[in-house]
Amino acid sequence: MIDRSETPPWAWLLAAALLALPAAASAVDCSVTVGVVMELTGTAGAYGQAAAKSLEMAFRDINAAGGTHGCRIVTDTKDSQSQPSVAVDAANQLVQLHKVPVLIGGIVSSVTLPILTSVTGPAKVLQVSPAASSPRLTELGRAGKTGGLFFRTITSDALQGTVAAHFALAQGFKRIAVIYVNNDFGSQLEHEFVRAYRALGGAIVAETGYNERQGSYAAEVTATLAHNPDALYLISTPVDGATIARAWISQGGTRQLLLNDGMNSEDFIHAVGAKYLNGAYGTSSGTTPSASSAYFNAEYRAFAHMDPASPAADRAYDAGAIVGLALAAATKPEPLAIRAGILRVTDPKGAVVHAGREEFVKALALLKAGKSLRYEGVIGPVSFDAYGDISGPFRLWRISDGVVTTIGEMSAAAVAALNARLAAQPAGAKP
Repeated sequence: MIDRSETPPWAWLLAAALLALPAAASAVDCSVTVGVVMELTGTAGAYGQAAAKSLEMAFRDINAAGGTHGCRIVTDTKDSQSQPSVAVDAANQLVQLHKVPVLIGGIVSSVTLPILTSVTGPAKVLQVSPAASSPRLTELGRAGKTGGLFFRTITSDALQGTVAAHFALAQGFKRIAVIYVNNDFGSQLEHEFVRAYRALGGAIVAETGYNERQGSYAAEVTATLAHNPDALYLISTPVDGATIARAWISQGGTRQLLLNDGMNSEDFIHAVGAKYLNGAYGTSSGTTPSASSAYFNAEYRAFAHMDPASPAADRAYDAGAIVGLALAAATKPEPLAIRAGILRVTDPKGAVVHAGREEFVKALALLKAGKSLRYEGVIGPVSFDAYGDISGPFRLWRISDGVVTTIGEMSAAAVAALNARLAAQPAGAKP
């Protein structure tokens, strides 16, 4: 008697198809489709284009290593145009019509959240975001709204806001104004930053929200400058952020700038002008260097014709790699089975594997032998908590002559210690 209990259903479909073929045929082309909703155009287009290339590279590497149960991974990619309504329509097509079991996207929280709440959450389809950082995603997990089917390969803005406040004060920014995009991403990051910055002893002199895709932000800039800040924290995206930064500089605003992670962008620097950004600082989720980092940095530029330091590029590769390995670990191509696969390939006690074809060959062999994996990705070892979140280090960077360089780091342990100190501090107490 043949025991089929451990064999995924698609393997039996493949075997049946092979038996039905003439003896001369040696293979059947089969594939598993992963849905992708990416911000390929619009205000976050620079992020989405870099991330889409990373996903393509990750699936290329897994397919070259043998694919998932002998089948190729293919993507069905839709452009969200950086707009929530377009993203929801695209996700509905993938989930309701094409029946994908897993969806990767979006990049920004204002796209990721409506996909989760309107499409993947109700349909109980697994969703992985490479770069959506809103703390609200954690809140949805805590409230049981994700069914444990949401993961992201970026740290929450609850952490970035705290780290940005710490770094701002370390640079001597004592009286700071904040201009932020008025959406889920911007308002939540602004809230976390203000909370931490005040608790650490800094003074917030102005908080100005703005709506996306305006032709001019002169009014917002003028209102903020009236408070005479010694520094500006600009929470934005490259397109709108460049318009705001140009208005700020033309009106004589301070050159002491602090930027969020997504503003680490060649498009932003070029649009503003490198000479106007000398000394601007920013924070980003950091990485723990590994063999995966070396592989990605060596291969990505030739593959994508983009800078491997492009925002979201590194963690998008890891999102693709984890989904691909999880499909290989899953007993069937269904959301709960893929979720179990994700946990199996990011097991802290598993066999260590890195990025790239050769490592994925090893990974697939280990999975076939019944082992679990500890994927140490481009961003470092990846493990998820109960709400699909990761922890990790952060880095401080500076723009000098149009080049972004890392000038400081804060380890995951240091971030956790700072958060714990702020949480234990009584309201109104001095740090």
